[in-house]
Amino acid sequence: MRTFLLASTLLMAVAGSALAQSSAPPAADPAILTPERVFSDPGLSGPVAKGVSLSPDGALVAFLRSRPDDVSVQDLWAAPTGAGEPFKLIDARALVPDAGELSEAEKARRERMRISERGVVEYSWDSQGRYILAPLEGDIFLANRADDSVKRLTNTPADEIDAKVSPKGTYVSYVRDQDLVIQDLATNTETPVTTDGDGLITWATAEFIAQEEMDRDTGYWWSPDEHYIALQRTDESGVDVVPRLDINASGSTVVQQRYPRAGRPNAVVELYVHDVTSGKRIKVDLGTNTDIYLGRVDWSADGKTLYVQRQSRDQKTLDLLAVDPATGASHVIVTQTSDTWVDLTDDFHALKDGGFIWSDESTGWRHLYLYDKDGRKVRPITRGLYPVKGLNGVNETTGEVFFTASMHDGTELPIEQQMFRTSFRRTTTPVQVTTSGGWWGVSMNKTATAYVGNYSDPDTPPRSGLYKADGNFVRWIEENRLDEHHPFWPYRSRLRTPEFGTLESHGQTLVWRITTPPGFDPAKKYPVVMQVYGGPSTGAGVKRDWQATTNQLLTEAGYIVFRLDNRGEGDRSAAFRSAQYLHMGTVETEDQVLAANYLRSLPYVDASRMAVMGWSYGGFMSLNMLTEPKMGLAAAAAGGPPTNWALYDTHYTERFMSTPQANADGYAGTDVLNRLDNLTGRLLLMHGMADDNVVFENTTRLMDALQAKSIPFELMVYPGQRHGVRGNPRQLQQWRTYLDFFDRTIGSRSHTE
Repeated sequence: MRTFLLASTLLMAVAGSALAQSSAPPAADPAILTPERVFSDPGLSGPVAKGVSLSPDGALVAFLRSRPDDVSVQDLWAAPTGAGEPFKLIDARALVPDAGELSEAEKARRERMRISERGVVEYSWDSQGRYILAPLEGDIFLANRADDSVKRLTNTPADEIDAKVSPKGTYVSYVRDQDLVIQDLATNTETPVTTDGDGLITWATAEFIAQEEMDRDTGYWWSPDEHYIALQRTDESGVDVVPRLDINASGSTVVQQRYPRAGRPNAVVELYVHDVTSGKRIKVDLGTNTDIYLGRVDWSADGKTLYVQRQSRDQKTLDLLAVDPATGASHVIVTQTSDTWVDLTDDFHALKDGGFIWSDESTGWRHLYLYDKDGRKVRPITRGLYPVKGLNGVNETTGEVFFTASMHDGTELPIEQQMFRTSFRRTTTPVQVTTSGGWWGVSMNKTATAYVGNYSDPDTPPRSGLYKADGNFVRWIEENRLDEHHPFWPYRSRLRTPEFGTLESHGQTLVWRITTPPGFDPAKKYPVVMQVYGGPSTGAGVKRDWQATTNQLLTEAGYIVFRLDNRGEGDRSAAFRSAQYLHMGTVETEDQVLAANYLRSLPYVDASRMAVMGWSYGGFMSLNMLTEPKMGLAAAAAGGPPTNWALYDTHYTERFMSTPQANADGYAGTDVLNRLDNLTGRLLLMHGMADDNVVFENTTRLMDALQAKSIPFELMVYPGQRHGVRGNPRQLQQWRTYLDFFDRTIGSRSHTE
């Protein structure tokens, strides 16, 4: 029997081969983008410079560049601001050929910073620009500008993290085994600043909440004259232990994670000042209430005053403290309050005369203000119906202030972002520095005389250039021209330029983006994939920028791709951002219903074949939308979703929802399990099985509830992955799963299965 079957198989193979030769199907169009190409090297967006910064003297630009043979590994590059070609400063593979396993502390820190690459992932300058310090796979390397040499400073079993060059270049500092250490560069001698970091006590490292939710990645700050170091002490002993099953391919471990859930105790954070010369350490007076957040720490220009932003636990009050570093004595010089919450920003800038620049939302929009040394508000620097996105630089010689904003003629334009300049010395109308038509990110040098501009638009991949402060172009850092040498060039003919529009909801303007498939025929009906995040965020989702190449995978599969920024999402007015206060998931879903109804009104949309996809808050929103009958969705792909906000952390959740004890009804309204009887379509659920942010319990409780209600669903979990799926092979599998799911639920196979 086996011989007969083999012969029959061979006969059929030969016949099939002959048939294939006589009637071969047409070759696949090479211009069609495939998942296999998206998740392979080199990256389709081209050579993108990351972490770009100017040297303090303005002579050199440093940046991180992915290796062409492995985009997951980065090297440190530099380019002269004048003549000369870019050159590699630190070759990660040459210095550390065999990268080992990172410590759990460094893994967690990188997860908080959303760093997924290896090699050189961060670096820092001294204030003169003589040195560049780069941590590499747990050890520290120093690049000397004078001779382009690279010196290894540490070679220890433990990881050195959060390394910095002191402002004058005398020392290098880093955290090792939960203690702060400084190394004298002249003598190569190490001096421990602290020695009792162990267990639940950590020095000079931002706590979990600060890293994850407060956009603060460091726990120590050098004074400009190198006389002092301000450093935090973190005691996690009061934080609840939340056992977390970390499931990997090789097995499972139980991690006793200290996770501060909403309404529960936070870590106790104290601030100290260390005198580098005497070795004396004094405690800063942060007040009698220890249940506060250490928001930001800054030094005055002369190093004689330490400024501390102290945020109340309910986040409705933000105090600016002026601290005497010699004694630790403090007093409040500015207080900001809100009926909802006061945001933390990086807009504080100390001036040489003792005054400072800071932002607030007292007008309903985030704007910059000039203060004198005593904390009295002198005048507004910016004003208008738009929010300042960030303070980019201050030129004290000319009085110029540079900031980014999404606005045109004093009114917000959410889908674009440019840099503007104005003055802190007199009232002037801001002048736009960068060009219109797309999205700019800007990094200025210390004196605000030049900047690195990162730009993209729907037809222009991300590019980086060096510019003078007036906007005049100096040189390319990464031109990334979309020409025949660019990796995306073969697929450009099928790149669809999105359209943008607006909807009105309760007096607020919502922006949307829609992208149609190649060969779009408005006389035909198309399925729609709605992309959603929907939650509070520092950046908009709907931008006039270069789109993720995964969007083209969806349009190539025949889907219209749509995204709406609902109320609560993006840097908008205070009223827009706080619309969901105390009841997350409600107004956001209402706005997405508005979007779905708009889509159904379009003659080329097949209203019966609409789906949604999102991750994290977008996963929560995907579940909300699938369980909202007014949406009428056929399918949803929800990744890493918080299914009950009582399971999430304090600073984020309480900012928008207060505590579960004070807002029980609001929290009950966010629990997806209470909505499952309204499920309208098919569900694909995804989650990383080592997620330490939105812990896996969020998904297991949903799985259990769906099974208890006998509701079928699809599940894809990722062993060893945290709050996101990393690496080309796994992302390829993820997107094959997405495309297969959508094909069966709203795509070509949806009518046959």
